[in-house]
Amino acid sequence: MAAKRTVRRLIAGGAALAAAGWALRDVPAELGVRPLTSGEERASRIRRSPQFGDGAFFNPMPEPTRVGAPSPALLRELMKDRESRRPAGPIPVRTPPASDPSPTGLNVVWYGHASTLVEIEGRRVLFDPVWSRRVSPTPFVGPLRHHPLPVAIEQVPKVDAIVISHDHYDHLDLSTVRRLTRISKAPFLVPLGIGAHLERWGVPLYRIIELDWEEEASVAGLRFVSTAARHFSGRSLTRNDTLWGSWVVAGAQRKVFYAGDSGYFEGYAKIGADHGPFDLTLMPIGAYSPSWPDIHMNPEEAVNAHVNLGGSLLLPVHWATFTLALHPWAEPVERLWREAKARDVKIVVPRPGELVETASAQAVDAWWQAVQS
Repeated sequence: MAAKRTVRRLIAGGAALAAAGWALRDVPAELGVRPLTSGEERASRIRRSPQFGDGAFFNPMPEPTRVGAPSPALLRELMKDRESRRPAGPIPVRTPPASDPSPTGLNVVWYGHASTLVEIEGRRVLFDPVWSRRVSPTPFVGPLRHHPLPVAIEQVPKVDAIVISHDHYDHLDLSTVRRLTRISKAPFLVPLGIGAHLERWGVPLYRIIELDWEEEASVAGLRFVSTAARHFSGRSLTRNDTLWGSWVVAGAQRKVFYAGDSGYFEGYAKIGADHGPFDLTLMPIGAYSPSWPDIHMNPEEAVNAHVNLGGSLLLPVHWATFTLALHPWAEPVERLWREAKARDVKIVVPRPGELVETASAQAVDAWWQAVQS
């Protein structure tokens, strides 16, 4: 009898190990590729970049980007008030209507975090799509999604371009990229170096457009310009192998700016002067902290950047879906709303999945307050 129990334990243990191994099979691919080793053409472009020196990309802003190991004090803070960093109740999610985009209009659907679909003059552009349950290289650890996805990735309307801001896990997701590669024919527009990751993940080279800052490409009648951001990159302990950035998307009449992840910097005024004004800005408002002020802007800085850019309507992203910092869950949007009212800046705060027609955007209804009550 004891021998049978031992055999059953061994079988169960072996099955558990096999399941864990299967779940972890993609970790090496998740970590990405060192782009300087991915081919001479890409390596040569990287070495010529004004943003590259001493073996890595860097921010040309006056102050250095401060990123390091978490301090003991920060680790202690992580253990406190954890409930405040999550929504107190269910986040309301909407299913966007299935309709053709307006040939002259500008509509937007925020799916959560930074994943956003912009319909501009009859074309569709998908920014930083992340459909995974966690933003992590493994399925076992890492920030969990706080709300269901409004639609499955297969239900996203046909897109003309997929735009990536940088290679962090909450903006560039292997599983989502692989699924989009299968179901879509749209090209991926990415900052310099990220094409190495995409190639390893099975994206055909002809569908990858890599750009340095102030380089541009035309796709489906839209002009895409890679612009500056104040951030960093990396999917492992090696940092800044790939470039990060923001994006300008311009049609014949409409213009959109997507900030990606960035600390505030004075270059927003130049981007606005060179490429604006913008009918819509997608600005990150969450995951800020005094411990990393140079890489994520706070809500007041997001409003300031929007004004610098010459923005008309601001839609906040990079909040609500994942807990990535110590601030309370609803604090970013409350601070944004307060600052926008003080400065007479027009904002829209949709629920995940809610379609916004920018020409007739409704007044803010503070839906997040009901989640917290």
